[in-house]
Amino acid sequence: MKRTDEELRGLCIKGDGNAQNELYRRYAPKLWGVCLRYAKNRMSAEDILQEGFIRIFTYLDKFENKGSFEGWMRRTMVNTAINYYKKFLSTSREAEYHEYMSGKTLAADALSSMSHQELLKLIQQMPNGYRTVFNLYIIEGYSHKDIAEKLNISENTSKSQLSRARGFLQAKIRKIYGTER
Repeated sequence: MKRTDEELRGLCIKGDGNAQNELYRRYAPKLWGVCLRYAKNRMSAEDILQEGFIRIFTYLDKFENKGSFEGWMRRTMVNTAINYYKKFLSTSREAEYHEYMSGKTLAADALSSMSHQELLKLIQQMPNGYRTVFNLYIIEGYSHKDIAEKLNISENTSKSQLSRARGFLQAKIRKIYGTER
């Protein structure tokens, strides 16, 4: 018989390893997509997933049944990805600037003709700052103010990183599909 999330949480809080494995198996596939969007590669995504689950198990007793349990775990994973990004914030700004300057327009038909996997690969190629702000703003729906607070940056920096992320994607898509599209 399948245990409920509430039963699993209670057992996990008590340190039941089987319950922890069950919770991991149940939610890791769903949270993996979050990790992939923030990570530069699969190895980094695996690190974020593992760190995220460590945080989930550590703070399981802090879940207050406000909202969905899956939503709480998703926010925990996003915050873990942000913390992971902050560790590597020393990305060269000059390199990011040159990547941004390589292009400004994006043909909608080129983007719509890309598969989800192709787009994910391009997002993973972005420098950390671009990728994190892009995910928080475009995918997660955070405002620039919220992003600034989460990342400890200014709102203008958040807006700039998003603009550069879009430029990065435009340049990559132009390179793949050619300038005529």
